[in-house]
Amino acid sequence: MTPQLSFRAFLVGAVLTISAAPALAATCGAGSFASWLDDFKTDAAAKGISQAAIAAGLNGLTPDQAVLSRDRSQRVFNQSFEEFSGRMVPPRLTRGANMMKQYGSVLGRIEQSYGVPGEVLVAIWGLETDFGVNTGKFPTIRSLATLAYDCRRADTFRAELMDALRILERGDLAPSEMRGAWAGEIGQTQFMPSSYLKYAVDFDGNGRRDLLHSAPDVLASTANYLASYGWQRGKDWEPGSANFNVLQQWNKSEVYAKTIAYFATQLSHAP
Repeated sequence: MTPQLSFRAFLVGAVLTISAAPALAATCGAGSFASWLDDFKTDAAAKGISQAAIAAGLNGLTPDQAVLSRDRSQRVFNQSFEEFSGRMVPPRLTRGANMMKQYGSVLGRIEQSYGVPGEVLVAIWGLETDFGVNTGKFPTIRSLATLAYDCRRADTFRAELMDALRILERGDLAPSEMRGAWAGEIGQTQFMPSSYLKYAVDFDGNGRRDLLHSAPDVLASTANYLASYGWQRGKDWEPGSANFNVLQQWNKSEVYAKTIAYFATQLSHAP
């Protein structure tokens, strides 16, 4: 896993830990994984998910001990902004500037639609997955099922697993395509399934919201996410601004949000 994916997964885990749900303690982790999965399939069908999607996503599933190991071995992130930005931004600046040029027309249309400048979107794209190069290799549904069966944050991951099945049912991705970070993030800017369902858009017009393969969909969906949290068109994104607060809705870490802002500013000055 790349450093940025590790950091992102750590932050997701840290935030989700807060929402652990003791109410599900009686069902999570009790009995075999197979019997738990059968119960989950019944629940998914009751929630209106088709048998085809349930079978495609869940049949033959087994828990992933590597996911549990990563979940239990998360370390406190203690890099300063200077350390983190110094490690993450300079190696990505040239490629980021090239992406600004390559997708200039698309980014212009996205800014017209959502008000979010291309520099911000490209900065997020670069920090999350090196512009789509390192999206993660963990099978998403298996990761989510493992974490839903485990009792630490069962309620949260159970809901994310349901939403992953809804992504399958909607036809955006096939189960074999759904690979990402160990905590279930998918795509080139690392959306949890719930965010994928809410904010993914089909910007290239091919009938699918594809955050793994379509850069226009990735960038527009990221803009839609930020716009939905109140991004102010035409305003800056520096720390202390309203738009910086929106960046912290993308990622709660002040260090990470400051690094997005710094990277975006550097891109805005790139030749």
